[in-house]
Amino acid sequence: MNLEDLELKQKSIWQLIDKKEYDNIFDYCEGYKDFLDEGKTERESCSYIIKKAEKSGFIPFEEAVKSEVKQGDKIYYNNKNKSVILFVMGENLEDGMRVVGSHIDVPRLDIKQKPLYEDSELALLKTHYYGGVKKYQWPTIPLAIHGIVINEKNETINIKIGEDESDPVFYINDLLPHLSADQNKKSLAAGVTGESLNIVVGHSSYGISDEKNPIKKAVLKYLNEKYSIKEEDFLIAELEVVPATKARDVGFDRAMIAAHGHDDRICSYANLEAILTVENPKISTVGLFVDKEEIGSVGNTSMSAKFFENFIAEILNTQKEYSDIKLRRALANSKVLSADVTVAMDPSYKEVLDEKNAAYVGYGISMAKYTGARGKSGSNDANTEFLAEIRDMFNNNGVIWQTGELGKVDQGGGGTIAYILAEYGAEVVDMGTAMLSMHAPVELASKADAYMTYKAYKVFFNN
Repeated sequence: MNLEDLELKQKSIWQLIDKKEYDNIFDYCEGYKDFLDEGKTERESCSYIIKKAEKSGFIPFEEAVKSEVKQGDKIYYNNKNKSVILFVMGENLEDGMRVVGSHIDVPRLDIKQKPLYEDSELALLKTHYYGGVKKYQWPTIPLAIHGIVINEKNETINIKIGEDESDPVFYINDLLPHLSADQNKKSLAAGVTGESLNIVVGHSSYGISDEKNPIKKAVLKYLNEKYSIKEEDFLIAELEVVPATKARDVGFDRAMIAAHGHDDRICSYANLEAILTVENPKISTVGLFVDKEEIGSVGNTSMSAKFFENFIAEILNTQKEYSDIKLRRALANSKVLSADVTVAMDPSYKEVLDEKNAAYVGYGISMAKYTGARGKSGSNDANTEFLAEIRDMFNNNGVIWQTGELGKVDQGGGGTIAYILAEYGAEVVDMGTAMLSMHAPVELASKADAYMTYKAYKVFFNN
């Protein structure tokens, strides 16, 4: 045997593909960019996923469970408009399922319950950041407001301001360099505080005769005339602040995408597109799109909630075969890809990454045998037998893949929903896209990796 053949040699996707695959990458990413622009919140993503699933023949859970669920049936479950299950029935649920689990919430700013105030000739909204953000990245960029408000008439008002070219945008102030001597002495984490992330939403008091808070009242007047809401409605509203930017191609070669929410919509879109290719599987297939991963998977729309387990119980119940042991077998016999992003090697910040074990942009979907922090704390550490199965599946079907860790051992770390699914006894491994500037207001990802993520999930579902 040639000793050269014993060494692991990996190449960039761009060096391995033909013209047809090159075109497929760019065609796929046009759809992905549309998803990024249309699904900037978990509610918007949920709506997008369901609309596309319905066009592919998926029917609502409530309709499906009226009769026995049979092989080939396509079902979707909408969990409170914030998480979704897409399910295609196989031969026998007790044999387990092929599951790809992604999340559709992203780091952002949430508007507080009592947000609106006036100060120094400005009207502002107070915010509370959501997930792991670098607070200093959010001032001085154009912002949009998305979400829902329910007014006193119990009308649900959908809010989406700042995305259309004719819309106003919103803004967070920062100190000018000339007066930043004290701020510059602080750490990056302390230089901009959470309570200073206040959004400018108004300045004019024109037409308001009241001397007290005329600018605030002008804003309230506008909101009432435009959206039929008043200040009390903020108390129960769900409003999110995101960058007012569309997904854009990056580089002279247009080979990358800059956008808000690659984490984890790059995996969620791949998950969606992959499960839409499934027809009459032998093993049941499941696409999970869950909420609250960025804050620890808590709450009734997160992976920690029992809605997936309850869904499977209901499917078994339609077959007049429900029992606790059948449910447990269905979950324990499952094989799962935890579809979440990881960090890619950044040439400007090599010091926090292990070059020999980091993922690289353009080298395909990245497998993380373990995540966690430092001594693998909080990690699902995948079993090698399952990894061997995945390796063979990918190698035999043209999936370009790599491995990666989330930084140097003592540098930090992170987690995904993998450990939650592993609690059922299922085989689980983290398998997602490596990207740059994770959790920034605008993140960067390779189109080649986005497409290869889709291809990996498609192969997993269909083999």
